[in-house]
Amino acid sequence: MDGVIIETTAGAVRGVAGQSVATFKGLRYAAPPLGERRFAAPAPVDPWDGVHDAVAFGPSCPQPEARPDGWMGEDATDEDCLYLNVFTPAPDEAGRPVMVWFHGGGYTLGSGSWPLYDGSKLARRGDVVVVTVNHRLGIFGYLQLAHVDPAEQAAGNAGTLDLVAALEWVRDNIACFGGDPGNVTIFGESGGGAKVCSMLAMPAARGLFHRGVVQSGPSMYLSTPDDAAARTAKVLGELGLPADGAPAVAGLRSASSEALLATQQAVGGASRGPMGGGFGPVLDGVHLTQHPAKAVQGGQAPDVPLLIGTTFDEAILFMAGEPALRDPSLLSDADLEARARMFGDRAETLLAAYRASRPDATPIDLLVAMQTDAVMRMPSIRLAERKLAGGDAPVWMYLFTWAAGPMRSGHGYELPFVFANVHEPVLHPSESRQQLADRMSGAWVAFARHGDPNHDGLADWPPYDLDARPTMIFDRGTCRVEDDPWGDERLAWRRPR
Repeated sequence: MDGVIIETTAGAVRGVAGQSVATFKGLRYAAPPLGERRFAAPAPVDPWDGVHDAVAFGPSCPQPEARPDGWMGEDATDEDCLYLNVFTPAPDEAGRPVMVWFHGGGYTLGSGSWPLYDGSKLARRGDVVVVTVNHRLGIFGYLQLAHVDPAEQAAGNAGTLDLVAALEWVRDNIACFGGDPGNVTIFGESGGGAKVCSMLAMPAARGLFHRGVVQSGPSMYLSTPDDAAARTAKVLGELGLPADGAPAVAGLRSASSEALLATQQAVGGASRGPMGGGFGPVLDGVHLTQHPAKAVQGGQAPDVPLLIGTTFDEAILFMAGEPALRDPSLLSDADLEARARMFGDRAETLLAAYRASRPDATPIDLLVAMQTDAVMRMPSIRLAERKLAGGDAPVWMYLFTWAAGPMRSGHGYELPFVFANVHEPVLHPSESRQQLADRMSGAWVAFARHGDPNHDGLADWPPYDLDARPTMIFDRGTCRVEDDPWGDERLAWRRPR
């Protein structure tokens, strides 16, 4: 492998070129958010002399321990975490489409350097430039402080402002890496999809990206100022700090990373479910003035095409401890009816619709389906509808139904296929998995290149509309389009309670 040097706006960096891809890891896109910069908006990088070696990933934000495996890997954590990574076929003047990845893990977990998100194969296969981003998470990125001290307006959305700073770095530098700053797609799964939604709603991000992909992350609404303030009060109380004023902020800035992370856990900020519990972007009236649902419906991003979808069995990941998943006989029809009460007055209507459309399903299958649709699929459809109402840019809808093992088509199971990483340690390789990866990653690349996911390896995929509701089904064998799949179930969610 050979070294390759690129001159960025802050200084020269040396990456590694090999196997038709040049990789630049651990590139600073903003100054370290340490000391007085903790909780502040990201600041520009200080220029440097000489050549910086970009051959190792930068740290991820401090976070609760996650299970390291082939999908996640193990990486260092530190508050000095504002780094990104670039994978490019060649640092030339080709002006390739740019695909910027926002990682999942809600707003409290994750890293752009996980093996699952290695952009080498996607860059090589699609002739695109792939960028993966680390940013502030949890209490470090989303602790609302404006009501504590008016000087701290950025704190509740610091992690989201980090993403804007990363996109600004892409605008200013990506041409040197072979990318086109005028053709940038942001994409993300789970919490990463929610981050895409926040970017759609964020005025400061306008013009920094041109297409968006939301994979199992339909964030319709942000944390309210009152909810954020209540969470901050719990943090201050847990740390024994004053309830407001500059001394409270000074105490937060002087606390150790370990103490803040422990406090995050104590007040319930660990990731719970697909978006994470507690900490996340705040409707602060300054940086985020509208919920994503309202923003896209009102035309905040009218010219940005959207690709959106879910997996078929999303909820299984969050129900992994459910005994009936291992032994379906442990959940009876009566048990299902009792559990369905979580859906309120519409429970009876939903049960009737799901039983009619899935006559062979067990009670646990029906519960998984309803929870999947409640949390992911129905909000994704509603977000698509809002987006269509807010402008002329097309929307494409997909449903990932490839299933394997007890987790079936679980939350996140499309990721190896999008990144074309159907190899060890992510997945056991097979011909059928490679075929699906070719089709799915090819669609994402085509969307990034043209704003349209159609390509020669897929059946014709029409844009989504409110009449036919065409949806691409990604599965084994031949991927296909179905109009309004499981439409009776969708309609059941719309009926009055």
